[in-house]
Amino acid sequence: MATGALLCSSSFSHLRGLPVARLPPVLAGQRRSYGQDAAAFAATSQYLHRSLVPTMHYQKSLPRLPIPKLEDTIRRYLNAQKPLLNDDQFRKTEQLANNFGNGIGRELHEQLVAKDKQNKHTSYISGPWFDMYLSAREPVVLNFNPYMVFNPDPKTEYNDPLIRATNMTVSALRFLKTLRAGILEPEVFHLNPAKSDTQAFKRFVRFVPPSLSWYCAFMVNAYPLDMSQYFRLFNSTRLPKLNKDELFTDESGRHLLVMRNGNFYVFDVMDTDGNIVRPSEIQAHLKYILSDNSPAPEFPLACLTSEERDTWAKLRQELLDNGNMETLRKVDSAIFCLCLDDFPIRDITHLSQVMLHGDGINRWFDKSFNLILTQDGIAAINFEHSWGDGVAVLRFQNEVFRDSTQSPAITPQSPPAAVDSATSVQKLSFKLNDALKEGITKAKQKFDGTMKTLTLEAYQFKRGGKDLLKKKKVSPDAVAQLAFQMAFLQQYGQTVASYESCSTAAFRHGRTETIRPASVYTKACSEAFVRNQSKRSKAEMQQMIAECSKHHSQLTKEAAMGQGFDRHLYGLKCLAELRGTPLPDFYQDPAYAQINHNIISTSTLSSSAVQMGGFGPVVPDGFGIAYGVNDNWIGLNVSGYPARDVHEFIQCAHKSLEDIFSILEDKQVS
Repeated sequence: MATGALLCSSSFSHLRGLPVARLPPVLAGQRRSYGQDAAAFAATSQYLHRSLVPTMHYQKSLPRLPIPKLEDTIRRYLNAQKPLLNDDQFRKTEQLANNFGNGIGRELHEQLVAKDKQNKHTSYISGPWFDMYLSAREPVVLNFNPYMVFNPDPKTEYNDPLIRATNMTVSALRFLKTLRAGILEPEVFHLNPAKSDTQAFKRFVRFVPPSLSWYCAFMVNAYPLDMSQYFRLFNSTRLPKLNKDELFTDESGRHLLVMRNGNFYVFDVMDTDGNIVRPSEIQAHLKYILSDNSPAPEFPLACLTSEERDTWAKLRQELLDNGNMETLRKVDSAIFCLCLDDFPIRDITHLSQVMLHGDGINRWFDKSFNLILTQDGIAAINFEHSWGDGVAVLRFQNEVFRDSTQSPAITPQSPPAAVDSATSVQKLSFKLNDALKEGITKAKQKFDGTMKTLTLEAYQFKRGGKDLLKKKKVSPDAVAQLAFQMAFLQQYGQTVASYESCSTAAFRHGRTETIRPASVYTKACSEAFVRNQSKRSKAEMQQMIAECSKHHSQLTKEAAMGQGFDRHLYGLKCLAELRGTPLPDFYQDPAYAQINHNIISTSTLSSSAVQMGGFGPVVPDGFGIAYGVNDNWIGLNVSGYPARDVHEFIQCAHKSLEDIFSILEDKQVS
């Protein structure tokens, strides 16, 4: 299970204040529906679009992630500690923080600034954050890998699993080709699209030198985002190694890895010239795999990717020593992993279970992403988190959904190509000795045992959403976070460390920053609702909600601008550890450990391509809360282990949202 230091396992897809889900519209005339004519396919549908502005045009001129002033970091840290500590604890923590800021912390800060100046090609957090993920020894499943479920194809007949798998695979390959050709539309957040998201501006900015291009975008209120992680989307795998894993990418791989019933298949989806093979061939090969009646292997190798990392590293070395090098290379270098499940989805809880962890035998959790399709054509992405955050994954998901639904490569009437799939599709086999068989058996037993302890539950609050909250002039995100604070107080009678992920992709090699939703404002407001409701007027309660909203919006803005405190303090801690001396007292303070033990871990996303997402708790006694505030409803997907009651938390969240909406609508709280 995850430890308190694993701050970022929920940080998927969330650009607070910089909504990555909003993508530039497709350039006029660049998309059309493609039929089955092979020549037409080769000539016109190898790419998603052809951007006027090169994909990485803005990358060189992106602003650098700022290192906050040390005094600001200390102030923000202490503000976040106030609602979590009693007076005596806070005085002790305040003293330690001030001593740190005036002593060893100042020295470490100056060292961090000097190091940052010597490494202008990157950000101060990029290296430590990669190291944090890759050094973590917990299994990636539940602790790190999140999932996001695609919406169904609006045309029902296109949700047939073979049709959808083929179309999504082709759209993913179009994304790959468009990205590598440098003609994928750059990721830009447009504050004034009427000025910046136009053909005229793009024609102008493409001729501006890359070293100046960001400034031109800034002048028209557009903010290009970092795209340095995108290359890891494809042909990439996290390799288990003792003490610290490695990221592996081999862009020469032309094959797709397909998993079905725990069996591995590979076939080429790109030809030797780098072109996507005919969709009807991909369809034929997938149909062949779907018709294979091979039972699940007695020793399903994929279970090893759910193991603790050092255990998996030793077993992988055993695999290599036992003559599996070439076979593993095919797995590792595959463009991505397509997982075909042989069952339909029963309900929304089953959907969460399947996409977050499944049965452990039909996923390769170490791949950069798994594209999962069920028997009823429901599709999702489960992605490994060390290589990057949700910015690249959600952009990919948006593009694949749009392309596969608007420009499908095949139709339900399209016949598969008349090809010899038995020759083209290779079923992989692994040489297993007794040690490997024992390791796989133990991994499966451990996986099954852990999954039995996990509870997942989804909920929809249908009284209102973004539209109503904006009319009442409060932040929808702040209201959702306030409801979580109120719910936990109602359920457990306390305020605890809480985490909301925020992307810093507006900066070169930015990763994420933490928003700390628990504040003196949310604590006072929660206590007023839960304990002292009769003592407050509606006007007073409305004012308290407004104060929570204002403060949360300020925290969000600071985090998105690289002005939180978590990453700065983590960077300083990494430098302190390199000294080989005992950590400063500041880091040994129980309050520092407590605030990094994130009992309420949250992340949100908004996209027309995605219907829901989720992730596991980051600590054994925590909740993992994926949520979305939609126009007229609010959705939650909550996970927890036996230490927490997920069902009761959702009931408390419902009551909290009902009470908040009643007060905002000037109605009596029931």
